[in-house]
Amino acid sequence: MSTGLSAGRLTVLRAAAMFDGVSPALMARPAVVVADGTIAAVYGPAGPLPADAHVVDLPGLTLMPGMVDTHLHLCFDASNDPVGHLAETGDDPLRVQMADAAQRALRAGMTTVRDLGDRGYLALDLRDQRRAGMAGPLPTIVAAGPPITTPGGHCHFLGGAASGERGLRAAVRARAERGVDVIKVMASGGNMTPGSLAHEPQFSAGALRAIVDEAHHHGLPVVAHAHSARSIADAVAAGVDGIEHATFMTAEGVEAPEAVIRAIASQRIAVGWTVGIDPAQAGLVPPQIASRMAGLGAARRRLHECGAVIVPGSDAGATPAKPHDVLRFAPEDLAAAGLSPAEILCAMTSSAARACGLGHRKGRIAPGFDADILAIEGSPLDDPGAIRRLRAVYAGGRAVLPALGSQAGAEVA
Repeated sequence: MSTGLSAGRLTVLRAAAMFDGVSPALMARPAVVVADGTIAAVYGPAGPLPADAHVVDLPGLTLMPGMVDTHLHLCFDASNDPVGHLAETGDDPLRVQMADAAQRALRAGMTTVRDLGDRGYLALDLRDQRRAGMAGPLPTIVAAGPPITTPGGHCHFLGGAASGERGLRAAVRARAERGVDVIKVMASGGNMTPGSLAHEPQFSAGALRAIVDEAHHHGLPVVAHAHSARSIADAVAAGVDGIEHATFMTAEGVEAPEAVIRAIASQRIAVGWTVGIDPAQAGLVPPQIASRMAGLGAARRRLHECGAVIVPGSDAGATPAKPHDVLRFAPEDLAAAGLSPAEILCAMTSSAARACGLGHRKGRIAPGFDADILAIEGSPLDDPGAIRRLRAVYAGGRAVLPALGSQAGAEVA
């Protein structure tokens, strides 16, 4: 039996059930019609099937939209020293490494990834090669290029250091001219750059406002890396579109003011929670995070209770606990913050797609959307961990991981 989608003709995927990316209940016995990489129609069990269509039966499986990792780094190799290895790697081998990392994410069901920090705009090159059909199977890539940071600041080695209002606006314009999809700014320090402190701001509120103003002038959203409680407040006041990590760190612990949490929720700022740990590497959580887990968990639960837009990002590549397919372990982290199974699935599909500017064509199984479709074993609404029992991956209508083949009966490794 063929399990791929046929080019140039209608193909129908039939399965036992389907989560469409938004509904709180599964559809029974769906039939998804795919044409030229796009979903043409979705029928229930009694729906009419197109004549002469190529039918792919996926007995006992559940269809769901491809997942979206809203925050990873394809240029980092998830080793014990990703920064050192990056410095030793030339652009040509780095391109190969990044393509391999993207393919690993895709095979685990991440059909869209957002790269929030690379070197030399190489993620944009990979994105454009995929669009032109010049690369092998890859997820859809949303790319920021080198993040804007301070001289010597967090991830300065990626080449994005800038200072002063004129320099910051020029940095935004340079990225716009290169064709980035989003502007990433390191509002606070981080945990993987010597001399950088995650609980301290790197940019003033005025500097962040200048970045946001210039980016919005060019039609680009801004996401702010922000661990520092002060930086989170400044980013909210500056009008950013997304806040990554949002750990509310202070020198002593975690402090998440209610007014800031409510402002994040009311302004519909997407909060990119860093989630997903490789179970084999679970003891490798940075000590500055591990010591603040109780406060971080409380802040996350409060954000969820206030109705903030929550989207999952893995920060894959940054540590050995973060291989590029690690987002599949996110459901447990999201559940700990109070999200229901339906909320977890929406966060990982349709909500994440909207946060990446792709809500009009990604994250749902609906007519007009890209045919990014997973087939899994079990009901993800009963057990969100079922996303790891992956049996088939279709990206843009192309079979990446076929069902009923060598992977059947085993979780994706």
